[in-house]
Amino acid sequence: MNLKKLFAELKRRNVYRAAVAYGVVAWFLTQLTTQVFPFFEIPNASIRLVVILLALGFPIAMALAWLYEFTPEGIMRSDEVDPAVVRTARRATGRILDFIIIGVLLLVIAMLIYHRVPSRSEAGEAIPKKSIAVLPFENRSEDKANAYFADGIQDEILTRLSKVTDLKVISRTSTLHYKSAPDNLREIGKQLGVANLLEGSVQKKGNTVLVNVQLIRAATNEHLWGESYNRQLDDIFSVETEVANAIVDKLNARLSGAEKQDLAAKPTSNPEAYDAFLRGLAFSERSYLLEADVTQALQAFENAVRLDPNFGLAWAHLSKMHSTIFVYSDTSPARRDAALKALENALRLQPDSHDTHLAEGYYHYRVGHDYDRAREIFERVHSKWPNNSEAPRRLALVARRQGRWDESLAHFRKALEVDPRNLQTLTDASVTARRMRQYQMAFKFIDRALDIAPGDNSTLAIKAGIHQALGQLDQADAVLTRMHNDANDETAIEAMVDQLLLRHDFASGVALMQSTLAKLDSALLFEHAAFLSFLGDFQQLGGDAAGAKNSHTQSREKLQSLLREQPDNPRLIGWLAIASARLGDKEGAVRLMEQALEKLAAANDLFERPVCEEGLAQFQAQAGDKDRAITTVRRLLSTNGATITPAILRLHPNWNSLRDDPRFQALTVDSSASAK
Repeated sequence: MNLKKLFAELKRRNVYRAAVAYGVVAWFLTQLTTQVFPFFEIPNASIRLVVILLALGFPIAMALAWLYEFTPEGIMRSDEVDPAVVRTARRATGRILDFIIIGVLLLVIAMLIYHRVPSRSEAGEAIPKKSIAVLPFENRSEDKANAYFADGIQDEILTRLSKVTDLKVISRTSTLHYKSAPDNLREIGKQLGVANLLEGSVQKKGNTVLVNVQLIRAATNEHLWGESYNRQLDDIFSVETEVANAIVDKLNARLSGAEKQDLAAKPTSNPEAYDAFLRGLAFSERSYLLEADVTQALQAFENAVRLDPNFGLAWAHLSKMHSTIFVYSDTSPARRDAALKALENALRLQPDSHDTHLAEGYYHYRVGHDYDRAREIFERVHSKWPNNSEAPRRLALVARRQGRWDESLAHFRKALEVDPRNLQTLTDASVTARRMRQYQMAFKFIDRALDIAPGDNSTLAIKAGIHQALGQLDQADAVLTRMHNDANDETAIEAMVDQLLLRHDFASGVALMQSTLAKLDSALLFEHAAFLSFLGDFQQLGGDAAGAKNSHTQSREKLQSLLREQPDNPRLIGWLAIASARLGDKEGAVRLMEQALEKLAAANDLFERPVCEEGLAQFQAQAGDKDRAITTVRRLLSTNGATITPAILRLHPNWNSLRDDPRFQALTVDSSASAK
């Protein structure tokens, strides 16, 4: 048979149509498996098996199309069928194959259209192709204490990538909750809103470091690039640079001259100093900073700059740690000076560094309370470093200190674009919405946080607080029962205290605080003072006047001791006012609370001030000045930043001194706030 007759016979037997139909169906099945199998976490080997089987099946399908015909009597060999029947059957078979081809082509077109529509993340945002998240690196060192080193390498690679403005890079705090090599990459990509994921592992042995990395397309589990690096510790910077450059190349991202320098930066020539710096990063970059984390981070950064006094990046992070400690627990002049000295060293060594400018913003925000200056710095950092979530997050915090509440929420949302699973950002946004009486919005933010960390005490406490503000005590009880017992968690303890006070369950409150104080870390001096105050309140309300006097006396002594070291701390002054009021010095309590308000006014702090004014109103009422107290309460009920609500006024015993006043009773009637 010559070629012309062969091709004619192939056409007559519908082999051409069968080949086209098989090719279209095979392509469709290949695309289907690459999309569906990863969703059900079926291994990639199964996809390869499907492709191999389809390839092997092609010659078999063509042979069957040549040898057999579809007839009304069934499938028969071509040479055993009547020619007239063969012609009729082939026409019918051809039409069937045409319909199959057309149908599959329509499905293919639908898939192509689907894939041309941008994927969308949880927040509904389009997922850009040049987007990436760096997952936690696995620590493969024999010494498990080296986990900090793997975390630090991950963070440094991520930081270099984040300075490439043509990329969207997710912050490390959003990836902390994932495993080092998870199976559900497609789902993680959707949760983080990225198209690509970087996995890695680090093995440190003596002065040798082995780093393995691989870049993966999240939607398909496709391996885009991978490499192994076996280097000495003093050459680890080149690994971070090579990895970042390779990813930039694979994702076709553009680099400016300044960004090329950032990728190649070598922050120190001292490997021991860099090791200490990585240890500090591992503790300082967590979603929630516990006091122990802050202490270890501070010590690590101090060690880094001791080993290399010219380590500008370490000085910047050291300044941030001192600023953090200043705002939370130590407002002493010595702490202020330490934060400033570290900042001045960073500015001298690396005046153009984004990290230095972040530290500068921290100082002016947390230590200097120069919110205008802090805002200016954070805005500049954000414009030049859009992948950094710290700048918009700090802008949000600055904005609410200045009373710009809507702007604060807008900045929180901006931070969540590149850090969507940051617990601290989500909880701060929830607290901000609650202080604006936007309760449904507050619930949405806090529920997103609980989806990430369902058992986190601080997050549960914030959700319980929203229910309490609305008078929904049964719902608050349901949330609080999910907490784990931690005497050192001030936020969780305060939420339980508030619930028992609102429930007027004073006996349970006494038992709770006695148990908590017995377990509390002795180093937490402020918490001891605050918890003794809570115990005294429960004792007084429960009828144990002698026990209450003893508890409040101890609380006052501890607060006075702390104030000798931090005389300008408005928080300590406010708590001392509470102790004074409980011990009968009502006029002294009013004076102390007014002094705390003066400190906040000097700092232009419109976030903490309304809470302080609530306390002042309570003391004014207890001192007999009910007119001023009610005027203040009426104003605060419509003031952003205040925590009181009609339900709180109605249920909380702190307002008992106003309970019989008709003007106060009118303020306890629920408004439409719960429907917002």
